[in-house]
Amino acid sequence: MKYRNVGKSGLKVSEIALGSWMTDLSGSSRVEVAEQTIRLAYEKGVNFFDCADAYSGGEAERFLGRVLRDYRRSSYVVSSKVFFPTGAGANERGLSRKHIFENIDRSLKNLNMAYIDLYYCHRFDPTTPMEETLRALSDLVAQGKILYYGVSEEWGGARLEEAQRIIERYGLYPMTSVQPQYHMMDRYIEHEIMAVCEKYGIGVTPFSPLAQGLLTGKYKKGQPLPEGSRATHQADRQINCLLTDENLRRVEALTAVAGELGLTMPVLALAWILRKDIVSSVITGASKPSQLENNLAASGVTIPADALRDIDAILGFKPFERHVG
Repeated sequence: MKYRNVGKSGLKVSEIALGSWMTDLSGSSRVEVAEQTIRLAYEKGVNFFDCADAYSGGEAERFLGRVLRDYRRSSYVVSSKVFFPTGAGANERGLSRKHIFENIDRSLKNLNMAYIDLYYCHRFDPTTPMEETLRALSDLVAQGKILYYGVSEEWGGARLEEAQRIIERYGLYPMTSVQPQYHMMDRYIEHEIMAVCEKYGIGVTPFSPLAQGLLTGKYKKGQPLPEGSRATHQADRQINCLLTDENLRRVEALTAVAGELGLTMPVLALAWILRKDIVSSVITGASKPSQLENNLAASGVTIPADALRDIDAILGFKPFERHVG
């Protein structure tokens, strides 16, 4: 396993992280598999575990904390998030100082930890002044309840610039990371966000790197959905919206590129994200140890320049540029 710094900070995380968004805790057998997956990740060198207060109503945090307590706290990095409702009250949501301060204590209790390494704003809150949110996060760093903080993709390039101005004006602790969706089929952060992060030394920790499973290569054009796959049961149907004929054609072509390099499609997709130095770690999901094993193989893989050109040709991506005249 290879490790990278998160932006310009001294925090080092594994190139492959394990996320808790899709962790299935509905039943003892699934809980056992989820625990096996976390333990295997740790044994294989994964030191970054991503979670959120909203995942499974707090149970994901409690589960992760129970498993990780068997290991030295200094040996792993845990992230969690704040924004979504934790109750019915008007102040039990968002990014107000009140909710952030109350929610960090809730997450620390759930995880049974003295501090959280990296604390994210799960969304942007237009009802709270940005200065209030950033001051609250900086104060949590000063208190030692969190070590670093970051934000989600919804903050965008302009908001990140505004946040930086506030941080510099008031001498706040710096923003360390941005967690956006980023994969071969969705490269919007290359338009603006990635450049802003490079400018200020903010690390990028993408989620959904396999496009909800599209980039695993298991979905085939003209064939039935694989039994038990996410497309057969996911409530929000995100993966189903991605299963267009054009996307499936692209994945077929990308799979051929992977084969020529002696890689699986998932490894190619993850290594492609890691081609960017500003990417600190890729947050992957795994419902069983075998999926995790496949993902881990992407760490340290370098894709040749000619293959990268072939991939760009297949994807047909063009960074947005506005030309006048």
